[in-house]
Amino acid sequence: MTPDEIAIAMTGRLQDATPGRSHAFLPSPKVQNHAAFLHFLPNGALICAWFGGTLEGKSDISIHASILPPGAAEWGPARLLSFDSARSEQNPVIFTAPDGGLWLFHTAQPSGNQDECRIRMAPLRLDAADPTMITAGEGRLIDLPRGCFIRAPLVVREDGAWLLPIFRCIQRPGQKWNGSHDTANVGVSRDNGATWELEEVPASIGSVHMSPVDLGGGRLAAFYRRRQADFVHRSDSTDGGRSWSAPAATDVPNNNSSVAAIRLTDGRIALICNPVNAAMSPDRRASLYDELGEEDARPDADPTGGCTPIWGVPRAPVAVCLSADGGATFPTRLVIEEGPGTCTSNDSLDGRNKEMSYPWLLEGPDGSLHLAYTYHRRAIKYVRLAPGWAAQTEI
Repeated sequence: MTPDEIAIAMTGRLQDATPGRSHAFLPSPKVQNHAAFLHFLPNGALICAWFGGTLEGKSDISIHASILPPGAAEWGPARLLSFDSARSEQNPVIFTAPDGGLWLFHTAQPSGNQDECRIRMAPLRLDAADPTMITAGEGRLIDLPRGCFIRAPLVVREDGAWLLPIFRCIQRPGQKWNGSHDTANVGVSRDNGATWELEEVPASIGSVHMSPVDLGGGRLAAFYRRRQADFVHRSDSTDGGRSWSAPAATDVPNNNSSVAAIRLTDGRIALICNPVNAAMSPDRRASLYDELGEEDARPDADPTGGCTPIWGVPRAPVAVCLSADGGATFPTRLVIEEGPGTCTSNDSLDGRNKEMSYPWLLEGPDGSLHLAYTYHRRAIKYVRLAPGWAAQTEI
């Protein structure tokens, strides 16, 4: 599809693609839409949040969300949920607190400087009269160091503490951020989000986008995107998330792009990602933000003591990888959508970007699987797989 064809399709209306599968392109007034996040609201509606604007890193990038009410055949209009005109607001996470409060967390950074990012936490309010309406309060920047970035949902520990998965973009004095020293961390709040502490995952340089899964009995597994574009990594906690093992490679390739994992009701782990890595493609780009056109005389960060990030590896196909052994191995991989995945440009309008990336997934109460991902940087695509999807050999 061309960028214009995608724009025409961005109506939010659900369409049946094949038996047991439907999809929609979510409505958005923006030309670039990226980093989808799905969450079930207390009333059973499904909300999808993402960031949109002209180009990732620009100050016109803001958080948007659309709601699919229960039983509806069309997603509601995009609602603007962030308002900082001086920062690029990215990577939304929606959280329903134990007391029923609904919260939006998102990042806010100047230009492409992820090492100067702050995390904003804002209350969300639903409208009783309009099931597609949601608004955000002013919110505040939480008290964690600059450079903290988010992507995955919060986990509530058995003692009530909130655990916020974080990757920290470490500042290098006089040097420009390029991902070379990013580490995995957990933000911990023991007072319902009022104050936060930061705890680091050991030996985690290059392991980012921590996606934790509760395995029961105080055991958690976390899955990571890799700056080195080699393999999805995994670490474990046996004490409810208080401490973590060092990340180690799984058998799923990773392209230095986002991953997400959940535990299905049948006990298996479902990991959604682009299962390709740098060894499988020669495609490269200089950095994530090399198209911003903003002058910055600083050199890229020296990888000494860190890692050498790899950017530009294709972001396709989108696949759901299944594990029956707690995430140790993923022998079953169901391809959701194929494509070239070209991401050597972030531009949404010239047709060069063909990525299908940053996927998210949720299992519905009826066993259906709900997916959302970036489509060519132009739109957010939603896919629903009917109950019984996991028994199919092809999707």
